[in-house]
Amino acid sequence: MDLILSSPIPVLFGQSLLIGLSIAAPVGQIGLLAIQRTLDHGRPAGLATGLGAALADAVYGAIGAFGVTGLIGWLLSLRLWLGLFGGGFLLWLAWRIATKPAVRSMNASQPTSTLLRYMAGTFVLTMSNPTTILSFMAVFGALAGRSPSASPWVMVVGVLVGSALWWLILSAGVGRLRNRFDERWQRAVNLCSAALLAGLGLWQLGQLIV
Repeated sequence: MDLILSSPIPVLFGQSLLIGLSIAAPVGQIGLLAIQRTLDHGRPAGLATGLGAALADAVYGAIGAFGVTGLIGWLLSLRLWLGLFGGGFLLWLAWRIATKPAVRSMNASQPTSTLLRYMAGTFVLTMSNPTTILSFMAVFGALAGRSPSASPWVMVVGVLVGSALWWLILSAGVGRLRNRFDERWQRAVNLCSAALLAGLGLWQLGQLIV
């Protein structure tokens, strides 16, 4: 992290971009949602889903880059309530995906209000995930007790671009396979996604009582 603090702006941006990419890349609940929505509604829906998570990553990146350790402590003090909300939200999403009919929208253009709803939902879901808080605490932990970086906004933009880049790659890749899935396969994907989301939701709730 000392390297990040003393790096020239292009290097600092590149390192922050890699941080955002590495945090977004592991396939979790947001990845499953992005894949499922891309298959159901097209690339814009999957990308909008991922961009909500990217914005949340940028918020946590800003907290770390500006050294707002008090805010991190406050968020961690809400870990129980955030975990309950996030776990419950995942279970609700799993139920909705499992019970909706397998009717795929061949029109890849979704209303702006729908895309904004997807983005807002994953933003809230990512912000409520204690694992995300801990991830950014680990990445920006060296900033605690120090002066903020000389270029904190470069770090924030780097994290945002890196995270958004992953969601662009994922939605584009899944979108290329979309036409190969008929309704039977779509239903199978939806049920698998619902089962995995429910499992992640239960795991998140279980972590609160360990």
